[in-house]
Amino acid sequence: METDHEVAQRHLWQVRRLLQKHKLIETLAHKQHLAELKARLEELDLPAVARIVEALSSEDREIIWQLIGDERKEEILRLMSHVVRSELAGEERLQNPGMNMRVFDLFEGRLRQIPIESREDLSHVQPIWIDLVAPDDEQIAWARELFEVDIPNPKSLTDLETSARFYVGDGDEVHLHSDFLLDREDESRNVAVAFVLHKGMLFSVRGEELPVFRLQRLRARAKTGYVSEARDVLLDLYAADVEYSANALEDVYSDLGEVGRRVLRSRITDDEAAEILSSIAEEEDLNGRIRRNVLDTRRALSFLMRSKFLTEAQHENVREILRDIESLDGHTAFLFNKINFLMDATDSSININQNKDIKRLTIISVVFMPLNLLAGIGGMSEYSAMTESLPRSLSYSAFILGMVFIGWLTFLGLRRAERRKARIAHQRMAHSPGRM
Repeated sequence: METDHEVAQRHLWQVRRLLQKHKLIETLAHKQHLAELKARLEELDLPAVARIVEALSSEDREIIWQLIGDERKEEILRLMSHVVRSELAGEERLQNPGMNMRVFDLFEGRLRQIPIESREDLSHVQPIWIDLVAPDDEQIAWARELFEVDIPNPKSLTDLETSARFYVGDGDEVHLHSDFLLDREDESRNVAVAFVLHKGMLFSVRGEELPVFRLQRLRARAKTGYVSEARDVLLDLYAADVEYSANALEDVYSDLGEVGRRVLRSRITDDEAAEILSSIAEEEDLNGRIRRNVLDTRRALSFLMRSKFLTEAQHENVREILRDIESLDGHTAFLFNKINFLMDATDSSININQNKDIKRLTIISVVFMPLNLLAGIGGMSEYSAMTESLPRSLSYSAFILGMVFIGWLTFLGLRRAERRKARIAHQRMAHSPGRM
């Protein structure tokens, strides 16, 4: 009986074989292979598909991802590692090339994306969410003119004063400027996002794509009744950001666990210690960004609650999100303490290595101290006068042998003293009250 892992491995081999055909054949057979590949994926359960997608290269992973139905993508993403999930969520292409505006309305209780190619297309829709990703000035102008809303330029989001991050405009527009976490394998940073609530519509503006928004769109399109108005979309984006931050914290836990195993080994070299310190610094930076991110989310949610823009059900959702943030605060504080411990342990290892080097140099100095004295005596003219009755080669050969003998005796004396010290310390530990 095959295990789930063996079944996934067998299907992975078959998928790779079909992908090789996909790359080599560009005729009618190409479409047949794609259809066969899609059918094979639909036959598999979600965990098997997730394992297959994770095992493929980035190029093959993108091909496979395009063949998976939208209704299955959300659950598959939940089963993947954080790195692969972020990659797939960040690789979503805009529906129309060159168009940085996504427009959504409610259709049968679900979010539905409306194709927008011109200002005229935008004028004929009644959206609840307009998502602008690095929009050009023309697209911002369309939204401002058609919906009579003050939409900020994403290039100026980081220039805002702290007091201007959350406010109500003259036309009862609710403006919020928040930081969302972007955690990638090569870098992590906080991305500024502007939200505007106006006449039952949510406008979101940012300079680049974020995995949180991708996940939110997948959920809202897949589940009926998941959102019912623009404020639900806004709160779910904040909730997804908290969830994303929690996943990033899990990765920090995992990475610090690996670093901890390396630090607590019996001995690490200075090069290894330098690499460990670099890894710890990266995790500390990510942990700090997560803490800043959830703090900013808490401030935004508190503003919404104080301003009384939310229904009672939405107030309860906000309270749930705030409780999740409280739990994350404890985790980030614990990680900061663990990071400090690992940093101190690594510094101690470096100090121990340095002490060992100094100890070796000290032994060498002690050994050569009497030899230097004897060498000084041997170089004096008095020594030559004292040994003038002997051949010079004989007198100096005997002198050198005497120096070697004294140096050897000094070294043996130091080693014996070191062993005696270690033996006494061992006996004290053996007879200490705390040992059984």
